[in-house]
Parts: sequence; C-alpha cells; structure tokens
Amino acid sequence: MPVTIDPFHAITISRLAHQLGAEGRSVIHMEFGQPSTGAPAAAISAAHRILDSDGMGYWESPALKARIAAHYGESYGVAVDPERVILTCGASPAFVLALSCLFSPGARVALARPGYVAYRNTLKALHLEPVELACGEAERFQITADAIERLDPAPDGLIIASPANPTGTIILPDEMRALAMVCKRRGIALVSDEIYHGLSYTLPADSILQHAPDALVVNSFSKYFSMAGWRLGWLIVPEALVDAARARMGNLFLTPPSLAQHAGLIAFDCREELEGHLETYARNRALLLEALPQMGLKRIAPPDGAFYIYTDVGHLTNDSLASCEALLRETGVAVAPGLDFDPVDGKGFIRISFAVSTALVKEAIRRMQPWFAEKSRVTTPA
Repeated sequence: MPVTIDPFHAITISRLAHQLGAEGRSVIHMEFGQPSTGAPAAAISAAHRILDSDGMGYWESPALKARIAAHYGESYGVAVDPERVILTCGASPAFVLALSCLFSPGARVALARPGYVAYRNTLKALHLEPVELACGEAERFQITADAIERLDPAPDGLIIASPANPTGTIILPDEMRALAMVCKRRGIALVSDEIYHGLSYTLPADSILQHAPDALVVNSFSKYFSMAGWRLGWLIVPEALVDAARARMGNLFLTPPSLAQHAGLIAFDCREELEGHLETYARNRALLLEALPQMGLKRIAPPDGAFYIYTDVGHLTNDSLASCEALLRETGVAVAPGLDFDPVDGKGFIRISFAVSTALVKEAIRRMQPWFAEKSRVTTPA
C-alpha cells in the first residue's frame, strides 16, 4: 500500500502569497529558503554562450565533478575522488539516492526534531521509519552523540544537518567528531546535509567527511551559489556505493540539466559576488535579531548559519499555520509555520527566511511590528 505523507505547509502559504500578489497586494516572500538573487553573472553569461553553441542532451560533466572534488580538499582538507561525486538534479534527488543506497524498507533512521520537513516525508515515502529526536534549547536544536548512544536499539541510520534548517544551528566540531565515533561504533550509517555550507556567521561548519570518511554527503547549488531554479546538486558516496548510486541516478533521474552543469562549473569561481550575498544575509540577520525581541519574540534558535530565524511564538498561538496565514493576509509578509519542521512542538514556532534584500527585511520588520504588538496586547491577561 502507498504511504501517506504530510503536505509541505510552506507551499500552501506560498500559494496564498502569490495569489495575493496577483490581486495587486504587496507581498514579501520570506516563506522559502530561496535566495532572491540570481546565479552569478559570469555563470549566466556562460549559459547564454552554451545555449547558442550546444544542443545539449543527457550529460555528466567530468570537469564539474573534478571541481567539486577539489573543493573538499581546498575547504576541508579532505581528499575526494571525482568518481565518488554523483551529480544530481538538486539536493532532493540526492537524498533519495543516499537513502535508497543505504537502507531497505523498514530501516529506522534517526533525525532531529525540528528538522527539514522533507527528511521525514522522504523517509516515509521510501518505506523507512523516521526516528525523530526532540532537540531543544539545551541541545542547541541539534542531535547529540549522547542521544544517539542512548537509543536502544541503535537506528540503522542518522541524518544530520549543519547548518540546519529551520534553525540555522551548527554542530560544533567536538560534537560532530563524537557523533561520527558513536555511529562508527554502533554501525549507524551517516547522511550529512551540507546544503547550507558557505553560509555561516559565527563559526565555519565542518564537513562530516573530516570525521567520518564513509559518510554520505548531500549538497547543492541552490543556497550559497544562489542557483535554486537550476536544479543542480551532488551526492558524495564512499567508493563501495559508487555503482549503486550511479545506477539509481541513471534510472530514476538520468542526468542533471546540462545547462546547469555548465553554469555551475563557472559559479564555483565567482566567490567575490557570492560573498557579497553572504554580507547581505549577515546584515539581514542582525536586523532581525535586533527587531524580533522588541516584538516580543525573544526565544530564538541560535542562527549560526543558513538564512533562517526560527522563533517561538507559543505565547501568542498554538496554531502556527493559521498564524502565518493571518500574518500574510494582514501584513503581506509570508513566513513558514513551524508545523512543517516539528509536528509535535512546531505549532508554537515560525521560520523567517532572510534570503531577501535588506530593504525588504526592513519593510517586513516595519509591517510586523504593529501586528505582533497587537497580538501580544490581545493575548496578555489584563
């Protein structure tokens, strides 16, 4: 029988946001983790040239695989054979490849709650069992090695993300090393979502490959490289899984878009432009961290990286989805309900993406301030 998976509620919010926009309303889109900037200028120029000269087709770029492999040596001091790099149509197919290579139906895979909605739902769709571990302020909203040590029986796998979605928290190096050690000792396969690498504000994020060479790594051009619509990502697998991953990629997805591969190769060397985006995100983050407590939103997950603020609104609502819809209709600011990321406690949280322009962040703050002030006035006992 097919399994039932939950909807992605942020998509529901986004549909309403676009509907309101089509009706002439001014809408600020902070519901998705989607950079408002486009691909680097040099990558776009290269794409124009390719469109004029190459008919394209099913193709896997050896040069791009080699460039990605070299990146791990440059950034993390880790040697990666280019043949271990599987190019994918974004991070989502990379997860499908990773999970289907590692696990048989019924396998149990641990993950943090809150966590990215598609982890839980992709596991369910593949007939795997999510083992969600509640992670709050005490754990910096991240799974700890101690929590994995205490699981009985041990799960078959563990998904980690650093920086994480929705919180932006980074796993500290000592904790990541401890996670790698406990997983190795207990025979737990590790999958690391590193899609937000490059987007850090407090400390750099380690790659799991620095601590667990046989882990599987998912990454993408969607976030740091500002190429979400190009649908290009990669999966790094240990040598023993190369054939299995390639077989799945070929049968399920063929190849990533050829045009995106050409552009991605150029994007890797557009660091000055991309670091400019990071500076914008840092300004936006600072503005929100100053403004939100003044709105009464004082309990915020540590936004070490990515481009999110995950904040507690439980003193105002126990229905984050309805609250996000009301905020959108009444102010034109679209944010994501915590229900997506935490089906248990997320009813009292929202996620705000600051991957937009600084001007839009300032305008969103201006609109939200009176709205949250009124909510606080209504819900505070006389």
